[in-house]
Amino acid sequence: MLSAHPAGPFSHRVAGLPRLGIGVSTEYGAARSPGSLDVFALAHAHPRFAAFLEVGIEVGKGLDDDARRWVAQGRPATYHFLDVNLDDAADELDDDWLASVRDTVQVLQPAWLCGDAGLWHFGRRDRGHMLLLPPILVDDAATDFASGVRRLAAATGCEVLPENPPGTVFVGDLHVLEFFTRVCERADCGMLLDVAHLAMFQHVTGRGLFDDIAFPWERVVEVHVAGTSERLVDGFSVVDDSHTAQVSAATWSLFEHVVARARNLKAVVFECERNRNDDVIEAFERIARIWSP
Repeated sequence: MLSAHPAGPFSHRVAGLPRLGIGVSTEYGAARSPGSLDVFALAHAHPRFAAFLEVGIEVGKGLDDDARRWVAQGRPATYHFLDVNLDDAADELDDDWLASVRDTVQVLQPAWLCGDAGLWHFGRRDRGHMLLLPPILVDDAATDFASGVRRLAAATGCEVLPENPPGTVFVGDLHVLEFFTRVCERADCGMLLDVAHLAMFQHVTGRGLFDDIAFPWERVVEVHVAGTSERLVDGFSVVDDSHTAQVSAATWSLFEHVVARARNLKAVVFECERNRNDDVIEAFERIARIWSP
Protein backbone atom coordinates (compact mmCIF):
# COMPACT_ATOMS: atom_id res chain seq x y z
CA MET A 1 0.00 0.00 0.00
CA LEU A 2 3.07 2.25 0.24
CA SER A 3 2.87 5.24 -2.09
CA ALA A 4 5.44 5.73 -4.80
CA HIS A 5 7.88 8.58 -4.30
CA PRO A 6 5.85 11.75 -4.92
CA ALA A 7 6.64 13.00 -8.43
CA GLY A 8 4.89 15.27 -10.86
CA PRO A 9 2.14 17.77 -9.98
CA PHE A 10 -0.42 16.98 -7.32
CA SER A 11 -3.18 17.07 -9.92
CA HIS A 12 -1.57 13.96 -11.47
CA ARG A 13 -0.37 12.28 -8.26
CA VAL A 14 -3.76 12.34 -6.59
CA ALA A 15 -5.19 10.00 -9.21
CA GLY A 16 -2.77 7.31 -8.02
CA LEU A 17 -3.74 7.51 -4.36
CA PRO A 18 -5.99 4.68 -3.16
CA ARG A 19 -9.63 5.30 -2.30
CA LEU A 20 -9.64 4.02 1.27
CA GLY A 21 -13.24 4.68 2.27
CA ILE A 22 -14.37 5.20 5.86
CA GLY A 23 -11.97 4.42 8.66
CA VAL A 24 -11.06 4.94 12.29
CA SER A 25 -8.10 6.39 14.12
CA THR A 26 -6.00 5.11 16.98
CA GLU A 27 -2.78 5.85 18.82
CA TYR A 28 -0.40 3.84 20.99
CA GLY A 29 -2.33 1.93 23.65
CA ALA A 30 -5.70 3.56 22.91
CA ALA A 31 -7.53 0.29 22.28
CA ARG A 32 -6.47 -1.11 25.66
CA SER A 33 -8.07 1.69 27.69
CA PRO A 34 -11.38 0.84 29.41
CA GLY A 35 -14.39 1.70 27.27
CA SER A 36 -12.37 2.17 24.10
CA LEU A 37 -13.17 1.16 20.55
CA ASP A 38 -12.39 -2.40 19.47
CA VAL A 39 -11.37 -1.86 15.84
CA PHE A 40 -11.27 -5.58 15.06
CA ALA A 41 -14.80 -6.10 16.35
CA LEU A 42 -15.91 -3.05 14.36
CA ALA A 43 -14.25 -4.39 11.21
CA HIS A 44 -15.98 -7.75 11.70
CA ALA A 45 -19.45 -6.38 12.44
CA HIS A 46 -19.35 -3.27 10.23
CA PRO A 47 -16.51 -3.61 7.71
CA ARG A 48 -17.51 -0.51 5.75
CA PHE A 49 -16.85 1.60 8.89
CA ALA A 50 -13.36 0.19 9.44
CA ALA A 51 -12.04 0.03 5.90
CA PHE A 52 -8.69 1.36 7.11
CA LEU A 53 -6.89 2.38 10.29
CA GLU A 54 -5.22 5.74 10.80
CA VAL A 55 -2.37 5.11 13.22
CA GLY A 56 -1.22 8.04 15.35
CA ILE A 57 2.52 7.63 15.86
CA GLU A 58 5.21 9.03 18.10
CA VAL A 59 8.43 7.40 16.96
CA GLY A 60 9.59 7.15 20.56
CA LYS A 61 6.71 4.72 21.18
CA GLY A 62 6.38 3.13 17.75
CA LEU A 63 3.54 0.76 16.86
CA ASP A 64 1.55 -1.05 19.52
CA ASP A 65 0.45 -4.69 19.24
CA ASP A 66 -2.98 -3.78 17.87
CA ALA A 67 -1.54 -1.70 15.02
CA ARG A 68 0.93 -4.48 14.19
CA ARG A 69 -1.86 -7.05 14.23
CA TRP A 70 -3.91 -4.85 11.88
CA VAL A 71 -1.17 -4.53 9.27
CA ALA A 72 -0.14 -8.19 9.67
CA GLN A 73 -3.63 -9.04 8.43
CA GLY A 74 -2.95 -7.03 5.27
CA ARG A 75 -5.39 -4.27 6.18
CA PRO A 76 -4.92 -0.70 4.83
CA ALA A 77 -3.50 2.02 7.06
CA THR A 78 -2.29 5.59 7.10
CA TYR A 79 0.50 7.12 9.22
CA HIS A 80 -0.58 10.11 11.36
CA PHE A 81 2.48 11.79 12.90
CA LEU A 82 2.18 13.13 16.45
CA ASP A 83 5.69 14.42 17.04
CA VAL A 84 7.06 16.75 14.34
CA ASN A 85 7.01 20.51 13.77
CA LEU A 86 6.93 20.78 9.99
CA ASP A 87 7.94 24.43 10.05
CA ASP A 88 11.32 23.55 11.61
CA ALA A 89 13.80 22.19 9.07
CA ALA A 90 16.07 20.79 11.76
CA ASP A 91 13.16 18.96 13.38
CA GLU A 92 11.85 16.77 10.57
CA LEU A 93 15.31 16.20 9.13
CA ASP A 94 16.74 14.85 12.38
CA ASP A 95 18.56 11.68 11.31
CA ASP A 96 17.39 9.48 14.18
CA TRP A 97 13.78 10.57 13.84
CA LEU A 98 13.75 10.05 10.07
CA ALA A 99 15.32 6.63 10.43
CA SER A 100 12.56 5.61 12.83
CA VAL A 101 9.90 7.05 10.52
CA ARG A 102 11.26 5.05 7.58
CA ASP A 103 11.35 1.88 9.68
CA THR A 104 7.73 2.42 10.72
CA VAL A 105 6.69 3.14 7.14
CA GLN A 106 8.19 -0.18 6.05
CA VAL A 107 6.07 -2.03 8.62
CA LEU A 108 2.88 0.00 8.28
CA GLN A 109 2.98 0.41 4.48
CA PRO A 110 0.74 3.48 4.74
CA ALA A 111 -1.27 4.88 1.88
CA TRP A 112 0.15 8.29 2.92
CA LEU A 113 1.53 10.29 5.83
CA CYS A 114 -0.61 12.97 7.49
CA GLY A 115 -0.83 14.95 10.67
CA ASP A 116 -1.65 18.25 12.30
CA ALA A 117 0.57 20.99 10.88
CA GLY A 118 1.10 22.75 14.18
CA LEU A 119 3.58 22.75 17.03
CA TRP A 120 3.81 19.30 18.60
CA HIS A 121 6.57 20.33 20.98
CA PHE A 122 8.37 23.43 22.23
CA GLY A 123 12.14 23.21 22.25
CA ARG A 124 13.83 19.82 21.93
CA ARG A 125 11.63 16.90 20.92
CA ASP A 126 11.23 14.45 23.79
CA ARG A 127 9.25 11.26 24.36
CA GLY A 128 5.66 11.99 25.28
CA HIS A 129 6.02 15.71 24.60
CA MET A 130 2.70 16.30 22.82
CA LEU A 131 1.83 19.98 23.05
CA LEU A 132 0.00 20.65 19.74
CA LEU A 133 -0.53 24.36 19.31
CA PRO A 134 -1.91 25.73 16.04
CA PRO A 135 0.50 27.43 13.64
CA ILE A 136 0.93 31.19 13.59
CA LEU A 137 -1.44 32.15 10.78
CA VAL A 138 0.88 34.41 8.78
CA ASP A 139 2.36 34.12 5.31
CA ASP A 140 5.96 33.36 6.38
CA ALA A 141 4.78 30.43 8.49
CA ALA A 142 2.83 29.03 5.53
CA THR A 143 6.05 29.03 3.51
CA ASP A 144 7.92 27.25 6.32
CA PHE A 145 5.25 24.56 6.69
CA ALA A 146 5.14 24.03 2.92
CA SER A 147 8.90 23.48 2.92
CA GLY A 148 8.51 20.92 5.70
CA VAL A 149 5.84 19.03 3.77
CA ARG A 150 8.09 18.85 0.70
CA ARG A 151 11.11 17.72 2.71
CA LEU A 152 9.20 15.01 4.57
CA ALA A 153 7.68 13.71 1.34
CA ALA A 154 11.08 13.54 -0.31
CA ALA A 155 12.68 11.87 2.72
CA THR A 156 10.02 9.16 3.11
CA GLY A 157 8.77 8.58 -0.42
CA CYS A 158 5.19 9.10 0.77
CA GLU A 159 2.56 11.67 0.00
CA VAL A 160 2.25 14.04 2.99
CA LEU A 161 -1.10 15.64 3.85
CA PRO A 162 -1.02 18.50 6.39
CA GLU A 163 -4.02 18.82 8.71
CA ASN A 164 -5.56 21.94 10.23
CA PRO A 165 -4.99 21.62 14.02
CA PRO A 166 -7.46 22.35 16.82
CA GLY A 167 -7.08 25.34 19.08
CA THR A 168 -8.82 27.62 21.54
CA VAL A 169 -6.70 30.64 20.56
CA PHE A 170 -5.35 31.46 17.10
CA VAL A 171 -2.76 34.11 16.33
CA GLY A 172 -2.16 35.71 12.94
CA ASP A 173 -3.94 37.68 10.23
CA LEU A 174 -5.00 34.79 7.96
CA HIS A 175 -8.09 32.63 8.08
CA VAL A 176 -7.02 29.03 8.76
CA LEU A 177 -8.25 27.95 5.31
CA GLU A 178 -6.33 30.76 3.60
CA PHE A 179 -3.23 29.69 5.55
CA PHE A 180 -3.56 26.09 4.40
CA THR A 181 -4.39 27.15 0.87
CA ARG A 182 -0.95 28.77 0.78
CA VAL A 183 0.69 25.73 2.40
CA CYS A 184 -0.86 23.31 -0.08
CA GLU A 185 -0.18 25.44 -3.15
CA ARG A 186 3.45 26.11 -2.17
CA ALA A 187 4.07 22.45 -1.29
CA ASP A 188 1.87 21.27 -4.17
CA CYS A 189 0.28 18.75 -1.83
CA GLY A 190 -3.10 17.50 -0.74
CA MET A 191 -4.89 18.28 2.51
CA LEU A 192 -6.36 16.44 5.45
CA LEU A 193 -9.23 18.71 6.44
CA ASP A 194 -10.62 18.23 9.95
CA VAL A 195 -14.12 19.69 9.88
CA ALA A 196 -14.47 19.55 13.67
CA HIS A 197 -11.29 21.63 14.00
CA LEU A 198 -12.62 24.02 11.35
CA ALA A 199 -15.88 24.43 13.27
CA MET A 200 -13.81 25.20 16.39
CA PHE A 201 -11.87 27.89 14.52
CA GLN A 202 -15.05 29.53 13.23
CA HIS A 203 -16.51 29.52 16.73
CA VAL A 204 -13.56 30.89 18.70
CA THR A 205 -12.82 33.60 16.11
CA GLY A 206 -16.41 34.84 16.26
CA ARG A 207 -17.29 33.96 12.68
CA GLY A 208 -20.47 32.53 11.30
CA LEU A 209 -20.17 28.88 10.35
CA PHE A 210 -19.64 29.55 6.65
CA ASP A 211 -17.89 32.92 6.85
CA ASP A 212 -14.70 32.95 4.73
CA ILE A 213 -15.05 29.24 3.92
CA ALA A 214 -13.03 29.07 0.72
CA PHE A 215 -10.42 26.49 -0.27
CA PRO A 216 -9.12 24.68 -3.38
CA TRP A 217 -11.39 21.73 -2.59
CA GLU A 218 -9.73 19.47 -5.17
CA ARG A 219 -6.76 19.27 -2.77
CA VAL A 220 -8.83 17.66 0.02
CA VAL A 221 -7.83 13.98 0.05
CA GLU A 222 -8.97 13.06 3.55
CA VAL A 223 -11.52 14.45 6.01
CA HIS A 224 -11.76 13.97 9.77
CA VAL A 225 -15.04 14.03 11.68
CA ALA A 226 -15.04 14.05 15.49
CA GLY A 227 -17.20 14.84 18.47
CA THR A 228 -16.45 17.97 20.49
CA SER A 229 -17.45 19.44 23.85
CA GLU A 230 -18.27 23.08 24.54
CA ARG A 231 -17.47 24.70 27.89
CA LEU A 232 -17.15 28.13 29.46
CA VAL A 233 -13.80 29.35 30.79
CA ASP A 234 -14.11 32.66 32.65
CA GLY A 235 -17.10 33.49 30.48
CA PHE A 236 -15.32 32.61 27.25
CA SER A 237 -16.90 29.81 25.22
CA VAL A 238 -14.36 27.27 23.99
CA VAL A 239 -14.75 23.97 22.19
CA ASP A 240 -12.62 20.98 23.19
CA ASP A 241 -11.44 18.41 20.65
CA SER A 242 -12.70 15.64 22.91
CA HIS A 243 -13.40 12.94 20.29
CA THR A 244 -16.71 12.01 21.87
CA ALA A 245 -19.34 10.09 19.91
CA GLN A 246 -21.56 13.20 19.81
CA VAL A 247 -20.76 15.22 16.68
CA SER A 248 -21.97 18.81 16.67
CA ALA A 249 -24.47 20.19 14.18
CA ALA A 250 -21.79 22.64 13.00
CA THR A 251 -19.37 19.81 12.22
CA TRP A 252 -22.02 17.88 10.29
CA SER A 253 -22.90 20.98 8.26
CA LEU A 254 -19.27 21.61 7.36
CA PHE A 255 -18.80 17.93 6.49
CA GLU A 256 -21.69 18.06 4.04
CA HIS A 257 -20.32 21.30 2.56
CA VAL A 258 -16.84 19.87 2.03
CA VAL A 259 -17.94 16.47 0.71
CA ALA A 260 -20.08 18.15 -1.94
CA ARG A 261 -16.99 19.97 -3.27
CA ALA A 262 -14.02 17.65 -2.66
CA ARG A 263 -13.88 15.67 -5.89
CA ASN A 264 -10.60 13.96 -4.91
CA LEU A 265 -11.76 12.83 -1.48
CA LYS A 266 -10.33 9.36 -0.81
CA ALA A 267 -10.86 8.79 2.90
CA VAL A 268 -12.98 9.85 5.86
CA VAL A 269 -11.97 9.11 9.45
CA PHE A 270 -14.33 9.22 12.41
CA GLU A 271 -12.06 9.94 15.38
CA CYS A 272 -13.78 7.98 18.13
CA GLU A 273 -11.07 5.73 19.55
CA ARG A 274 -12.07 6.20 23.19
CA ASN A 275 -15.74 5.30 22.82
CA ARG A 276 -17.54 1.96 23.01
CA ASN A 277 -18.42 0.33 19.69
CA ASP A 278 -22.17 0.51 20.21
CA ASP A 279 -21.97 4.25 20.87
CA VAL A 280 -20.37 5.20 17.53
CA ILE A 281 -22.48 3.33 14.96
CA GLU A 282 -25.06 6.08 14.56
CA ALA A 283 -22.38 8.62 13.59
CA PHE A 284 -20.74 6.17 11.21
CA GLU A 285 -24.09 5.56 9.54
CA ARG A 286 -24.58 9.30 9.09
CA ILE A 287 -21.10 9.64 7.56
CA ALA A 288 -21.96 6.85 5.12
CA ARG A 289 -25.23 8.55 4.14
CA ILE A 290 -23.38 11.80 3.38
CA TRP A 291 -20.36 10.25 1.63
CA SER A 292 -20.38 6.95 -0.19
CA PRO A 293 -16.83 5.73 -0.93
